[in-house]
Amino acid sequence: MDYPAPVERLIDELRKLPGVGPKSAQRIAFYLLRGTKDDASRLAEAIATLLDGIRTCAECNAVTDREVCQHCSDPGRSPRTICVVEEPHDVVAIEKTRDFKGRYHVLHGALSPLSGVGPDELRVAGLVERVRTGAVEEVILATSPTVEGEATAVYLARLLKPLGVRVTRIAMGVPVGSDLEWADEVTMAKALEGRREY
Repeated sequence: MDYPAPVERLIDELRKLPGVGPKSAQRIAFYLLRGTKDDASRLAEAIATLLDGIRTCAECNAVTDREVCQHCSDPGRSPRTICVVEEPHDVVAIEKTRDFKGRYHVLHGALSPLSGVGPDELRVAGLVERVRTGAVEEVILATSPTVEGEATAVYLARLLKPLGVRVTRIAMGVPVGSDLEWADEVTMAKALEGRREY
């Protein structure tokens, strides 16, 4: 069905967003059409000014609106432990646990030779520099349990261990609250491999 040109343009732009297919783009567009002009203006302004005040933290590469993010500038967080994540939104996932009291390092991606992402495209140099200062005792590799995430973790472990720092990997396996019968072979193997004393 042909929509008026402005609606078609909006649908086309919305479809470029991750996780938004043609049907979702249409739903969002028609939801916006039901709103007021003020609603649309506020949304447009929020999108238009999004990048104006945003930068990456000078220490950990997290997304922030300051030179140094809230985690790196918090004196209550230990600089001795660094948790390495792939993307800025991964920091939020770890923060939700309220258990981690160290600092972060965001790589902005994972190794993916097929996509042309090698070590030089990731923000690894800053991590190595932070470890070389000698203040870091442990680096936790919290990359995703994908082929790319595993490759990135292995690469970083080989790079950092010779620097005399303890390198650990987050545990993987069966999610809390699920039944074993629904776990696939790889998940079950990782759960058995990562078992601990009880």
